[in-house]
Amino acid sequence: MDLLDPLDARLLLALDAEPDATALSLSRALGIARNTVHARLQRLARSGALREPSRRLDPDALGYTLVAFVSIALSQTTSHLAEQGIAAIPEVVEMHSTTGEADLLVKVLARSTEELRRITARMLSVEGVTRTNTAISLTEVMPLRLGPLIAAATEGK
Repeated sequence: MDLLDPLDARLLLALDAEPDATALSLSRALGIARNTVHARLQRLARSGALREPSRRLDPDALGYTLVAFVSIALSQTTSHLAEQGIAAIPEVVEMHSTTGEADLLVKVLARSTEELRRITARMLSVEGVTRTNTAISLTEVMPLRLGPLIAAATEGK
């Protein structure tokens, strides 16, 4: 993925402020041609810099009000199978390979603690998973924010 240039960053800040903005309104706000806006948005989407719209959805709207983080220790000989098995669980919404005592850090959404228990039991049944440790999020203190980083990119930083 290519790094954003300052114009890409300005475009993304404008889109962040008005997610439903049209290419025409963005072009007017930024003082650039509509075709430039369109071409840049397409390039950003193709490169993976712009992710799917479903990431904007609040999981609460689907009934998933419980967020948990599961640290998972894997058998080193079958870790690739374990990663595939964990990724196949629909309630697993993020998965990161980590350093330290655990090999994976997984973000899980659930509707209840009972459902979370079933999900973690399913994780433990995946070949290659040796141990899990679960922490339940009490509240999201700060949601993911990229605005300040995008703003810095508009200045070429």
